[in-house]
This record gives sequence, structure tokens and C-alpha cells, in this order.
Amino acid sequence: MRHHLILRVITKLLVGMIMLFALYVQFHGDYSPGGGFQAGVIMAVAFILYGLVFSVGQVQQVFPPWLVHKLVALGVLIYAGTGVYSMLTGYAFLDYGALSPDHPEHGQHWGILLVEAGVGITVTAVMVSIHYAFVGRTPMISDEEW
Repeated sequence: MRHHLILRVITKLLVGMIMLFALYVQFHGDYSPGGGFQAGVIMAVAFILYGLVFSVGQVQQVFPPWLVHKLVALGVLIYAGTGVYSMLTGYAFLDYGALSPDHPEHGQHWGILLVEAGVGITVTAVMVSIHYAFVGRTPMISDEEW
């Protein structure tokens, strides 16, 4: 793959822009279409593209499998932890008013950001984990047999 210089250069330029767009979708999800799921898929695309162009070994140096698995759990904990916190403070599950009882609208904003962050982290990690599982398997036939 050494002779694909243009593909490598363009990929290096695109990965940063893709990640920046994912962050834009993440943080504007409560004001416009988008949010955690869409941002998580877009962020995963950046890592998957990098792995397809360079190699799975190189992307795993940047985003190692142990970190991917930890982030799956962290995202779920952030999401569920927001709901459990509101239940422990006497509110309903995921009632964001518990995050700021004096100003429920502030709690609403913080709650949406926390839940969407948890979803985004989980979706990114799950998509990258699925990619790692597919590229890490042993092929049934060799490349020469194609």
C-alpha cells in the first residue's frame, strides 16, 4: 500500500475534519438534528477510514482495543449514571431537573449533554469494536485464491 500516496495524504487531511464534524454534531444535537448516535457513528468512521487506508495495526496504536472496550462501558455508565443520579435524588429516571433543582432548565441542558455524550462514546466504541472484530478474523481463503 506504499504506492497510494494521494490516498494516504487525503486520508490524513480528512480524519481531522471528520472528527471535528463529529464533535459539531455531538454538541449541537440538542439544538438541531443530530446528537450522540450520529456523532458516534461519524467519529467511528474517522478511525475506520484510518484503519482501512493505513492498517488495522496503526489504528490500534492510536485507539487500542483495550481502550475501545473500556469506552463502551464508560458510555453506558454515563448514560445510566445520569438516570440513577436523578432517581437517588428523588426524581424519575432521567428527569434532568435533578441535576439543577433550583434551575430545572439548566438541569435539562446538562442532562441532555451528559446523555448524548454517553451515547456518543458508546456508539463510537461499539462501531470501532465491530470493525476490529471483522478485520481481526482469519480469512477463509487466501488473497491469491480470489
